[in-house]
Amino acid sequence: MARKKPKIPKYGTISLKGIQYYRTRIMDADGKQMSLYATTCEELYEKELEAQRQVEEIIFHRQHPTVAEYCEKWLLMQSAKVSASTLRGYTRDMKNYIIKPLGEMYMEEVTTDDIRLALVPLSKKSESLYSKVNMLIKCVFYTAERNQIIEHNPCEGISGKGGKPAKKRDALTDQQVAVLLDAVKGLPPYLFIMLGLYSGLRREEILALQWDCVFLDESTPYLSVRRAWRTEHNRPVISTVLKSKAAKRDIPIPKCLVDCLREAKKASHSDYVIADRNGEPLAASQFQRLWKYVVVRSTKPRNYYKYVNGQSIKYTVTPTLGMIQKNQPKIRYTLDFDVTPHQLRHTYITNLLYGGADPKTVQYLAGHENSKTTMDIYAKVKYNKPKELFGVVNAAFHQAPAQ
Repeated sequence: MARKKPKIPKYGTISLKGIQYYRTRIMDADGKQMSLYATTCEELYEKELEAQRQVEEIIFHRQHPTVAEYCEKWLLMQSAKVSASTLRGYTRDMKNYIIKPLGEMYMEEVTTDDIRLALVPLSKKSESLYSKVNMLIKCVFYTAERNQIIEHNPCEGISGKGGKPAKKRDALTDQQVAVLLDAVKGLPPYLFIMLGLYSGLRREEILALQWDCVFLDESTPYLSVRRAWRTEHNRPVISTVLKSKAAKRDIPIPKCLVDCLREAKKASHSDYVIADRNGEPLAASQFQRLWKYVVVRSTKPRNYYKYVNGQSIKYTVTPTLGMIQKNQPKIRYTLDFDVTPHQLRHTYITNLLYGGADPKTVQYLAGHENSKTTMDIYAKVKYNKPKELFGVVNAAFHQAPAQ
């Protein structure tokens, strides 16, 4: 039986530069009209069918993107928020460890097992790389879930390296803060640590802080966050592009930090609050050396290697609290707890909540874009303890009618 030929529509005509064309209009993927032209109705009909097919394909891919397509879109959205070097790192890790194993799958098809399989090659890599890729995958799928691209998030239940949830560092206790400050008193990291503990600035905000944003003689002394630090090829780059709009803020500071900054300003020969010997902002390697003053005073076990009969032998040394380092008599092991630069900020925010500051105030001082971030990360330290909740519950129900 002969195949029935499709009925060719009757198209309108238009004359362009003395030549007559048939014309029709269709809606593109963005809902805008687009015109198609051809010299015959048959040719125009073919063009119309092909254009409609392409529009449907574009709409389908928008509603059902592949992992590669959505990762590309996610990176584009991040380009307005993060530095060029950070974006390059995201792009490299995403291409090698997410797009390569999962890129051709539709977002809605990806299962938890698919993600676990994608992470298997990373189990032989460093824990920091594993954590970064794990974070990237979760960010992509959480964004897709919020934008209703997927109904179920396959990242739920995905844990850190070794099958264990990533370890969350607790805020430092008052006693640990006292020990830390005593350990680094008079040493290069002291001012950095004071700024982290008592202003809650991020590392990139502290290292970009200049004296023109430090107001010590006001009735209420404060710091203004207006710049951010990053490095490219180990060289410092200071920018007015902050992590988010919320990062631009003015932070009142307590007397202990005011006194510390006054002393530092007297001795400073730089525009920067924390600078190298030439008055320039620190490079990445310089900051690592700065923080090493803290690390070397920790009792955390250390791994060493030495060659015996041509073989590299690994051995571990665990310093004893209070012991003096053999090769450096000025160094005493006084820190029996871990501490990271970000923990200083974590401690600041935690102390605000313990002090009774409301979440909106803490959100502003921390430079978070929304209070949900503040509450999700930090609020549990204040609001999940029975002794704190007891007074709240009793105050709420003190007028409850007797039974």
